[in-house]
Amino acid sequence: MKKYIAFLILALANSQFHAQTVNEPKDHPAKWSQPYEPFRVAGNLYYVGTYDLASYLIVTNKGNILINTGLADSLPIIKNNIKKLGFNYKDTKILLLTQAHYDHLGAMAAIKKETGAKLYVDQADADVLKSGGKSDYEMGKYGVTFAPINPDYILKDKDLITLGDTKLTMLHHPGHTKGSCSYLFETKDSTRKYKVLIANMPTIIIDKKFSEVTSYPTIQKDYEYTLREMKKLNFDIWVASHASQFDLHKKHQPKDSYNPEVFRNKKEYIDEIDSLEKEYLDKLKE
Repeated sequence: MKKYIAFLILALANSQFHAQTVNEPKDHPAKWSQPYEPFRVAGNLYYVGTYDLASYLIVTNKGNILINTGLADSLPIIKNNIKKLGFNYKDTKILLLTQAHYDHLGAMAAIKKETGAKLYVDQADADVLKSGGKSDYEMGKYGVTFAPINPDYILKDKDLITLGDTKLTMLHHPGHTKGSCSYLFETKDSTRKYKVLIANMPTIIIDKKFSEVTSYPTIQKDYEYTLREMKKLNFDIWVASHASQFDLHKKHQPKDSYNPEVFRNKKEYIDEIDSLEKEYLDKLKE
């Protein structure tokens, strides 16, 4: 987790030297742009992202939901992954995200334009999307880091997103961004049902005290809230915004057959939340 944060801070620091309109950092980890073989996670949930930047396709009888789009250059990878799985990219009807950072929505504006899908966002991240990241409490100092996007629908904590036979509950988990969020939904295959958590882990990316983040005065309280609420969640299997956050590559290899059971480790999830809480408490001591 700490290695991921270091990479993100380094990438952001270098972004200020790029003069293009959209200043997406170029010095990010290679694995963020590395293709990865798509696969079925559980039921109607599929992984279609890059090696480390997770994107998820939820297939319904009324079209599909895409969660997160990676970097801007992830667009052809995601499109190809959807095709490899046998689905139609243009059947994407709803777009969701777990956080308004360039590494999770860099291709969002392009996908929205190409598919006509509707974008649903946590209300606390709406302004950041409209500004292309410029109004973000931490990344805003680097300017516009992704193509600005106007959301179609604004979500509040525990709002439902429904498409066909699938219903997702959006969970407001602020801190990493003001509108970071996770999703809970139920899926099934031929043998059983699964309650799935798509988690946005509350990593801390600032190198200053919470009290010094004047553009986000509730950041300390928000992290405390999110860490507390994420410990309460009940689910069968879980995944996250980064593959490295839930050890995807230790659990799944590209040639592996369908096996949802490898993502059932709740203790691992709690251990990760506990580790993040320790970082939070250490930050409070500064």
